[in-house]
Amino acid sequence: MPVSAIKRFYKTAAVAPVDGGFEVRLDNRSLRTPAGRPLTLPTEVLAAAIAREWADQPEKGEIKPLEMAMMRLAATAIDRVAVQRHKVIDDTAKYAGSDLLCYRADAPTDLVVRQARVWQPPLDWAAGRYGARLELAAGVQHRPQPATSIAALTAAIATHSDFGLSALFNLTVAMGSVVLALAVSERHLAPLAAFEAAELDALYEIEKWGEDSEATMRLERLRRDIDSGARFLDLLGTARFL
Repeated sequence: MPVSAIKRFYKTAAVAPVDGGFEVRLDNRSLRTPAGRPLTLPTEVLAAAIAREWADQPEKGEIKPLEMAMMRLAATAIDRVAVQRHKVIDDTAKYAGSDLLCYRADAPTDLVVRQARVWQPPLDWAAGRYGARLELAAGVQHRPQPATSIAALTAAIATHSDFGLSALFNLTVAMGSVVLALAVSERHLAPLAAFEAAELDALYEIEKWGEDSEATMRLERLRRDIDSGARFLDLLGTARFL
């Protein structure tokens, strides 16, 4: 059944084993993706989390799809990633050519130092983990990255299952960094550390000039998106990989 803005029509949400994994049942009716495909999930804990999202919807009110992050990522894996897997891999890998961590300020000095302290370790990790050394650039002028490094990061992305790739792509887009997204997927970085790295410049500006309500709301949304992606990967466990 599509996840559209409709009133709650069910009383219970439960998990049941099926061939190939687990499914969520609303009043014993199998939940389907927005495209009408079976929502077969690879782990019981992910199915339970999605069932909880449905159970937590208002008993007398409209279903709120935007509040069901696990459901959205799972449906994306089935309806989008599975049918265009190579495109999603390529779209994720494109960020390796302009990864946020590679573009450094040349002033002020304290920002330069902070970027180096926070951003260089993930880059060094990617170089050691995947053999993907990325070059640094000053300012925003584009600097081409070594083809071998792009290929290595593309191969790392491709090790993810459709479900893992759904979260990895969303994390990459949210943070502007495939290196940070891979570090979260590999549990090398905690979600909070990844968020603070991705928004280092914005957080620096807040320290210097104070908070802006619009910027604060944006940061809160991004923090939730990163937390959701990381939680989805954790619920997948080893099923995040092929």
